Amino acid sequence: LSAGVKDGSWTVLQLVEALGSCLENTDPRMRGRGIQLLSQVLLQCYSLLQEKEVLHLVLFYENRLQDHHLVIPSVLQGLRALSMCDVLSPGLAVSVLKAIFQEVHVQSLLQLDRHTVYSIITNFMGTREEELKGLGADFTFGFIQVMDGEKDPRNLLVAFQIVRDLIAKNYALGPFVEELFEVTSCYFPIDFTPPPNDPHGIQREDLILSLRAVLASTPQFAEFLLPLLIEKMDSDLQSAKLDSLQTLTACCAIYGQKELQEFLPSLWSSLRREVFQTASEKVEAECLAALHALSACLSCSVLRSDTEDLLDSFLSSILQDCRHHLCEPDMKLVWPSAKLLQAAAGASLRAYHCVTSSVLPLLLEQYTKHPQSSQRRTILEMLLGFLELQQKWGHVEEDESTLLSLRAPVCSVVFSALTDPSVQLQLVGIRALTVLGSLQGFLSPSDLELVVDHLIRLALHEEDSQSSEAAMEAAGSLAPLYPKVFSGHMVPRLEEELQSERQEESPRDHCSLQQRCLQALAAVSTHTSIVRETVPVLLQHLRKVQKGSEAGNAQDMVSVCQSLHRVALQCQQDAESCWYYHQTVVPCLLAMAVQAAMQESTHPLLGKALLEEEVLAAMVPVISAATTHLSPELAAQSVSHVVPLFLDGEVSFLPQNSFPCSFQPFEDGECLEAQRRLVALLMAFVCSLPRNVAIPQQERLLRELLALSCSCNCPFTATTAAKCFAGLVNKHLAGQQLDEILQLAVNRMELGLAEGPCRMQALTLLLWVTKALVLRYHPLSSRLTDKLLGLLGDTELGPATADGFSLLMAESPDVLHKGCHADVRIMFRQRFFTDNVPKLVQGFHGAGPDVKANYLKGLSHVLNHLPKPVLVTELPTLLSLLLEALSCSDRVVQLSTLSCLQPLLLEAPQIMSLHVDTLVTKFLSLTSSPTMAVRIAALRCAHALTSLPTTVLLPYKARVIRALAKPLDDKKRLVRKEAVAARGEWFLLGSPGR
Repeated sequence: LSAGVKDGSWTVLQLVEALGSCLENTDPRMRGRGIQLLSQVLLQCYSLLQEKEVLHLVLFYENRLQDHHLVIPSVLQGLRALSMCDVLSPGLAVSVLKAIFQEVHVQSLLQLDRHTVYSIITNFMGTREEELKGLGADFTFGFIQVMDGEKDPRNLLVAFQIVRDLIAKNYALGPFVEELFEVTSCYFPIDFTPPPNDPHGIQREDLILSLRAVLASTPQFAEFLLPLLIEKMDSDLQSAKLDSLQTLTACCAIYGQKELQEFLPSLWSSLRREVFQTASEKVEAECLAALHALSACLSCSVLRSDTEDLLDSFLSSILQDCRHHLCEPDMKLVWPSAKLLQAAAGASLRAYHCVTSSVLPLLLEQYTKHPQSSQRRTILEMLLGFLELQQKWGHVEEDESTLLSLRAPVCSVVFSALTDPSVQLQLVGIRALTVLGSLQGFLSPSDLELVVDHLIRLALHEEDSQSSEAAMEAAGSLAPLYPKVFSGHMVPRLEEELQSERQEESPRDHCSLQQRCLQALAAVSTHTSIVRETVPVLLQHLRKVQKGSEAGNAQDMVSVCQSLHRVALQCQQDAESCWYYHQTVVPCLLAMAVQAAMQESTHPLLGKALLEEEVLAAMVPVISAATTHLSPELAAQSVSHVVPLFLDGEVSFLPQNSFPCSFQPFEDGECLEAQRRLVALLMAFVCSLPRNVAIPQQERLLRELLALSCSCNCPFTATTAAKCFAGLVNKHLAGQQLDEILQLAVNRMELGLAEGPCRMQALTLLLWVTKALVLRYHPLSSRLTDKLLGLLGDTELGPATADGFSLLMAESPDVLHKGCHADVRIMFRQRFFTDNVPKLVQGFHGAGPDVKANYLKGLSHVLNHLPKPVLVTELPTLLSLLLEALSCSDRVVQLSTLSCLQPLLLEAPQIMSLHVDTLVTKFLSLTSSPTMAVRIAALRCAHALTSLPTTVLLPYKARVIRALAKPLDDKKRLVRKEAVAARGEWFLLGSPGR
C-alpha cells in the first residue's frame, strides 16, 4: 500500500475510503486493525502528503482519540506520522495536543504508546514552537499531566529532555513551576540498575545527568530544590550524597545571591559536616567542589548599593569554623579545615584575598611556634596550597595582595625549610620555592640569588637523592622564568664545581659530586640562552674526560652523554634551541669519536674509553634526539655533511679537524676496526631523519652497510650496521631501487646462513631487515619470516632465532620506532600473530625433541608483546601449548610464559579455570626454580590465581598454602615479599566479604 502511495497509484484519502467499512466496524479490534494499517502507511509516506490531506487526517485522528482504548495506540502512531509533516496547517499542532491532553490518560498506556506521545510533543516543539507558546501555561500543565507517574527509563530520558526544552526555550510556566519541579524531582536521586543484557543500553549515569540538567536549568526551582539537596546530603547512601553535591555544583552556575541567601547557613553546615566526618574521598572531593562553586557564585553576583555582600559573610562563617583548627597541626581536623578554606578561596580573586588576609599570617605564626619538623611540614603544605591558588591569577597585585605584604616572612619560612634536616620538609620547601618563583614580581633580585644558592646546595651537596633531584627539577622549572639569573649565577657555579679538584674528597665523593653537577647542568637547560651556556660546558668536560687516564672515565663519559641527552630532549620543542644544539653537539661528538678512532689505529692506548660499547651506545640517543625534531631544510643541510664523512672521509665540517690519517670506516683492514665501530653514530643520525629528507648517495651507503653487517667480526659493529641498514630500508620509497637492494640483501643473508663463520651476523641482519619490513607491511616480510621459522629447527642458530622473535615484536629503543619517523603501521603485531602463530604451532608439533624449546620460546615472545584483548580471544587454542611451555627447562621460556599467563588469569578467569589443576601444579613447582626471576613470576601467578571463581579454587586451598610456606624462607627478600602476598590471598579465599 505504501508503494502505491509513493508511485501515485492512489492517494492516502482513497486508501481511507477503501478502508471505510473496516474503520466504521462495530468491533473495536477490527477498527483498531484498520487504523493501524493506515498509520503504518502514513509513517512511511508522511512526507508526500498535501496540506488538505493532512487537515482531513488530523481531524479524523483527533476524533478517533475518543474511541475504544484498544484503538488508541494505533491512533497515536498516526498522529506521530502527521506531527512530522512539513505542510501542517497553523493551529493543527495545538489542536492535536489539546485533544491528547483532554482525551488520553497517558500513564494508563503501554510503554511504547507513552513514548509515542512524548515523540509527538517533541516533534511539535521542534517545528511549531511559536504556536505552542501561544497556549501559555496550559501547555506546561498539559505536559505535567502526561508525565506524572512515568516509570520507564526510556520514556524518562525523552520526558526530561522535553522539560529542559520547556525551560531553555522560555515556554510559559505560569503558576505551575512547583508542579513541574515536583513531577521531575520525585525521581531524585536516581535509583536505577539496568537489567542484565539490557538491549536498550540505558545506564544509571544517563538518567542522573539528564535529570540533573533539568533540576539545574532554572533559578525558579531554587526555593524547592535547595531544601531537597540539603535533605539528601544527610542521607546514609553515598550515591545520594554524591548526586546531591554534584547537582548543587551544577546549580551554582546559574544561581545568584537571591536564590542562595536563605539556604547558605544550612548548605555550609552540611558541607562542613561531610568534610569533617566522611571517610570517603569521593564525597570529600564533591563537597569541596560544591563549596568552590558556591563561593564562585557569590563572587560573581552583581550587588546593589543597599544589599549585603553575602560573599563576605559566607567566608566569615567558614573562617570562624575552620581557622582555629589550623593551629593544631597534629589533630585530624587540620587538613579538612585547610581544604575547605582553599576550596572557598580558589573561587575568585576577591575570595582569595578575603581568606588569605586572615589565614596566611596565622600559618606563618604557627610555623614559628611549632619547632618539630613534622608539624612544620604540615603547616608549610597548607601554606603551599594557598600559594598555588595565587598562580591562577598570575601577577601579584601590589595594592591588594596579602601575599606581597608578607613577602619577607613567607620567604623566610620557605628558606628555613630548605635548610631543615628533615628531607620531607625540604621537599615541601622546594615545591613552595617553585611556586613562589612562578608568581611574577614576587621574588626580589636578592631573593632570587638566595634561591639559586639554595638550589645549588641542595642539588650538589644534600645527601638524600630525593632532595637533590627535586632541587634540579625546581631549577628546570624556574630557569625559563629567570634565564639571566640562572645563566649568570647558577651555570658558572656549576661549571666551577665541575672543574674543581678537591684534595680532601675521596674519589668516590668527587665522582658523585661531578655526576650531580652534570645532572644539574642538564636540568637547568630549559631556556635557549641557558642551553648556549651549558652545552659548551658539558662538551668541554667530555673532552677533559676523554684525555684523562682514570680507570672509570668510560662511566664518566656515559654520565656526560646522559646529561647531553636530557638537554637534547628539552630542546626539541624549540626550533632555535634544537638547531643550535644539533650544529654544536653532533659535529663535536663526531669529531671526538673520529679522533679517538684514529688514535686507536696509530696509538692504541689513547682515547680508548670513547670507543667502548657503553660509551658509543650512550652517544646514540644524544645524536638521535638532536636530529628527530629538525626541520626538513636544516636536516638536509646536516645530512649533506655527515654522510660524506662516512663514505668519503670528508672531515672539513668537523671542529678541530686536523686528523693524523684518513677516516675510512667502510674500508677493509684490521687497523680500521675502531673506525668501523663509529657506524653506531651514523645509525643514530641517518635513522632519525624525517622521512621526507633525501639522503645523498643512499644506494652506495646501503651497499656499504650491507657488506659491513655480513663480514665484520665485531658483533657490536655488525649489529649496528644491520640496524642502520634496516632503518634506511624501512623508510626507503617503494620501487625498483628498494627491490634491488632487498634482493641483494636476501642473497647475502642466504649465503651467510648456509655455513661458515658469519652465520650469526647473517641471522642478526635477517632479524633486523625482517623487522623493518614487517613494520611497513612489505610483501617480502612473509618470505623472510618463513626463513626465520625454518631456522628455529637449526641446532646452532635455533635458540638465537627464538630470542629474535622478541626483537621483531618489541619496541626498539634506537631505530625503527615512531619517534625516529619510522614507517610503523597500526596493528602490525596482530597481523604478525595471525600470519605466523599457526606456523609456529605447526612447527612445534613437527619438531624434534632437541629443538621444540625454540618454538615455545618464539611463541612466548610473540604472545608476550601482543595486546591482551587480542590474546584473550585466541586463548582457548593456545592455552595447552602455554602450559606445555611451563615444563620447558629453558628459564627464558618459563619466565616469558609466566609473564604472559599472569594478566590472562585476571582477564579471562572463566577460560583459565578450566585448567586450574594444571596451573596450580605448574606454578607451585616453579616456585622452587633455581632462577630468582622465575620464582618471583611463579609466585605472582599463584597470587593471580585467586581471581578465579572461589568454588573452583577451594579444593586446592590447603595444598597451595602448604606449598607457599617454603618460599617464605627464601634467601631473596623479593621472593619472600611475593610469597607473603600470595599466601595471604589464599588464606583469605572463601572468607566472608571476599
